[in-house]
Amino acid sequence: MKLPLFPLDTVLFPGCTLDLQIFEARYLDMVSSCMKAGHGFGVVRIVEGSEVGLAAREYAPIGCEALIRDWQQRPNGLLGIRVEGGRRFDVLSAEVQRDQLTVAEVNWRDEGDDRPLGDEYADLAILLEALGQHPMVETLGMGGAAQGQRSLAHQLAYLLPFQPEQKVELLQLDDPQQQLQRIQRWLEQLQGDAVD
Repeated sequence: MKLPLFPLDTVLFPGCTLDLQIFEARYLDMVSSCMKAGHGFGVVRIVEGSEVGLAAREYAPIGCEALIRDWQQRPNGLLGIRVEGGRRFDVLSAEVQRDQLTVAEVNWRDEGDDRPLGDEYADLAILLEALGQHPMVETLGMGGAAQGQRSLAHQLAYLLPFQPEQKVELLQLDDPQQQLQRIQRWLEQLQGDAVD
């Protein structure tokens, strides 16, 4: 499967919402063709290089499909789009086209069934509900009650202030229990750092 890539400084997770401002010609064309064809594009985390100008020199080998849910012209005249994270994928190979858009051959990850939340994740579920009260999170329509372990893990991984490398690490894990355990451990480390 070939997928156009949009390298960003952000890690997108399935079921999470991201607002983007599009101004480069290659990405305006990409968004237009995605909307016409009814498919998404891939968001990958930049490891080296920048979002603007020439193609990112290096990016994470895993990404998340971005499905366009809404669009509008911003007051500054630029195109604003809201995307929702879809399926995760691994980048098998990629090539930069003449217009500088990177198109990758990807392999979709198998998500499997979501598991119900148990009592052991009650604290994390409460944390997500608390995050949902934040105006920025509310604007994205996120937070609130999680539907299962995977939903809880993805939303917390996306919303919490972890390092980008940690977020990529969470995106690579297939098991939501492992994701939640790692999130719990990193939260404890963050709290320990805050106390020191």
